[in-house]
Amino acid sequence: MGNLLSVYVHAANIHDTKGGVFAFEKTLFYYPSIEGVCADGAYKKHFRNIFEEFHNLKVDISERLDSTFKIMPKLWRVERTFSWLCHSRRLSKDYEIRSVYAETMVIISHLHTLLRRF
Repeated sequence: MGNLLSVYVHAANIHDTKGGVFAFEKTLFYYPSIEGVCADGAYKKHFRNIFEEFHNLKVDISERLDSTFKIMPKLWRVERTFSWLCHSRRLSKDYEIRSVYAETMVIISHLHTLLRRF
């Protein structure tokens, strides 16, 4: 469904592959029963090595096979979740001073989206 398990907002000088490791380790702390991970092609080396070797988790890397537009089911969930977050006016620009505030606003925005559905 694209529901958030955890949020990690990092500074712009940290590469996304390393930030993704921090985010998923935070998720593993809260949900230790996770058995696998899906990621896109950018996380192929660093992310896959850490979680397959150290955490013994299967990492499924979905890569783009051709240059034509095609909906990829697992990546569609991520893109849809980002589009839901973009409906929040406060998240549309970088208004927050601290990354903790940005994480809180992402959680509040996602809760608002979930409550609107019911």
